[in-house]
Amino acid sequence: MSVLTPLLLRGLTGPARRLLVPHAQFHSKPPREQLGVMEMTIALTSCFLCCLVPAGWVLSHLENYKKRE
Repeated sequence: MSVLTPLLLRGLTGPARRLLVPHAQFHSKPPREQLGVMEMTIALTSCFLCCLVPAGWVLSHLENYKKRE
């Protein structure tokens, strides 16, 4: 690495460091209604079905996907 590399990098990233990024202000309140056991069960079941079942399908049929037909 040459001696000029840090100077070149500083020159390239200098304008980006001067930009001010506005920060969002979050205001939170307690929920109007508490979630029940049934709603939580439905939510977790749907997450499981949407994310893990397709991955399990692919993993269980991996040998079939490796074969060239």
